[in-house]
Amino acid sequence: MGKINLGILPKLLLGILIGILVGSLGNLFNVSDAPAFRLVIEISATFTSLFSTFLQFLIPLLIVSFVAVGLADLGQKANKLFLVTLLLAYCSTVLAGLLAYFFGYAVLPQWISPISSMNTSGTAFSPLFTISVDPVFGVMTALILAFVLGIGLANIKGERLLGCLKDLQQIITLTLKKIIIPLIPVYIATQFAGIAASGELFSTIKMFVMLFVMILAFQWVYLLVQFGIASLLTRENQFRKIKNMIPAYFTALGTQSSAATIPVNLECAYRNKITKDVADFCIPLCATIHLAGDTVCLVLGTMGIMLASGMSPDFGLYLPFILMLGVTMVAAPGVPGGGVMAAIGIIGSMLGFTESMQSLIISLHFSQDSFGTATNIMGDQTIAIVVDAVDQKHSEKQAEA
Repeated sequence: MGKINLGILPKLLLGILIGILVGSLGNLFNVSDAPAFRLVIEISATFTSLFSTFLQFLIPLLIVSFVAVGLADLGQKANKLFLVTLLLAYCSTVLAGLLAYFFGYAVLPQWISPISSMNTSGTAFSPLFTISVDPVFGVMTALILAFVLGIGLANIKGERLLGCLKDLQQIITLTLKKIIIPLIPVYIATQFAGIAASGELFSTIKMFVMLFVMILAFQWVYLLVQFGIASLLTRENQFRKIKNMIPAYFTALGTQSSAATIPVNLECAYRNKITKDVADFCIPLCATIHLAGDTVCLVLGTMGIMLASGMSPDFGLYLPFILMLGVTMVAAPGVPGGGVMAAIGIIGSMLGFTESMQSLIISLHFSQDSFGTATNIMGDQTIAIVVDAVDQKHSEKQAEA
């Protein structure tokens, strides 16, 4: 018999169910009358504390390694088509965030009410012990350092420091794949155990499901917006090309990785008559710099959680957050959930999310990561279509000259 390997989504759902069961039992019986059960809850709280501490330690290192390497690699490819692609990808990501914000601002307050347990930090139970591990530096320090190193390496074309950063990037990727991602379902289970024990389970699940549906629906809407913009810019109906992209969409649903979907997405681009040279350049590049689907999830998801926590998602707070998201998620790890792992630092520092709030956005992002990835790769096609049109016009002008 072969070993059954569940995907991250089934494991996440199983973790939520186990957490709900454990927390509900704690709410049903008086914990003080059951020492063995109290020990289980305290062990759960201890794991939550240790995992959160390690995650907070890891995030600045992730930002420095991935963003710096991403900027350095991008800077070393400086040419006209690259700059056009980079600008389109960034504008698309920011537009996705802005439209998601205005949609959320208009709709979410009518559906989501404050939940009393949401603004607490961590679980309702004390851990057996805690370990204090300060990050090497703060999140904003990591971002500034990543910008300086990435842009600097792109200009001096340095290889030794870049090689060190790439080694660090590989170490962080391995840590994510072997430690963080496998333990995420356990981490989420401990958080939902605390929510269930606090008596706010129904309200939290209702919010979670509502946000999931809204995010999924808006991702599809934004895909139509992207194809509409591509049609306007190229003066040609691009909606008819959607049917050729279905294989890439479903591949992304299965792999949860834009990078793993590149070969299929390239075939779809060829089928859509995008020039081979443009497709070969644009599709792999956009797989690392264009994360509109993740942005929609992170903006709507954080807004919903803020409203449930009694906080106000003001535009003045979200505009710099959205602008920063477009940069922070550059070259996000090619693993499921890489987008939220790269962004969780600024979610905490810029939006003021507590540990329990961060665990919910991580859970929400993982639950829809397949659809967010599929949105990303479909959007990559629209960018390639526009870049191809720009390249053809440029070639025509050169021929006339």
